[in-house]
Amino acid sequence: MKHQTIRGKILYTSRKPGREGQERGREHFAMTRHTDGKVTIRAQCEIDEPDPTVLRDAIYSLDEHGRPMDLHLRLTVGDRFMGSGWFRFTEDFIECESYGPSIGRLSQKMPTNGFFDGFGTHPIIGDAYICKVMDVAKGPHKRKLRIFLPSVDHRGATPPQIVESSITLEYVGEEETTTPAGTFACRRFRFLGEDGGMVSKDGEHPTYDMWVTADEHSLFVKGGVGGYMQTWYELVELQR
Repeated sequence: MKHQTIRGKILYTSRKPGREGQERGREHFAMTRHTDGKVTIRAQCEIDEPDPTVLRDAIYSLDEHGRPMDLHLRLTVGDRFMGSGWFRFTEDFIECESYGPSIGRLSQKMPTNGFFDGFGTHPIIGDAYICKVMDVAKGPHKRKLRIFLPSVDHRGATPPQIVESSITLEYVGEEETTTPAGTFACRRFRFLGEDGGMVSKDGEHPTYDMWVTADEHSLFVKGGVGGYMQTWYELVELQR
């Protein structure tokens, strides 16, 4: 086979008082890079806490220019089927075919009206990969991203459908960092909830810091969310 696949595991832990360091979930991922530059990211995400539990399966492909091509999502919430959806991306629109017990069969086609920065799939590995849209040659800076999502719920725990949103992403700089998976040259990024773009029933999304490998793969290494969430994520296994 001519493609390259990287596999890994991200551990989810809590930083809430009384639960510091306790495991609250995990994510197994695989990133396949083809010789033509196209990439497919697969992720299985399990969130144990808080209730209800969430199980997400995602398969996300991007072209050689880093533009989304297609995405399949399947969600189980509280150990019950929540929904399944397929998304296709073109230069002019995004379309979705989705089904869930609470929404029935849903067909959407949403014009993008030109450029957008990316699609927020909700797996942690996808959060890191979207940081590739930042021009790090400019040095530390921040800018507002126009993105689309399958859910504005902060855990992505609603039936898949197309939603437009926005969030400010900040490039902080380069840092070396170590996790149980090894020591990595990283770029540090920060998603900021300052523009009100990522809002759900829980309110505005708190600031989200992350360290991402400083290479073409943009792998998530470590990071966390403050505010009411108080979560921490860390790369604990990596196979290249």
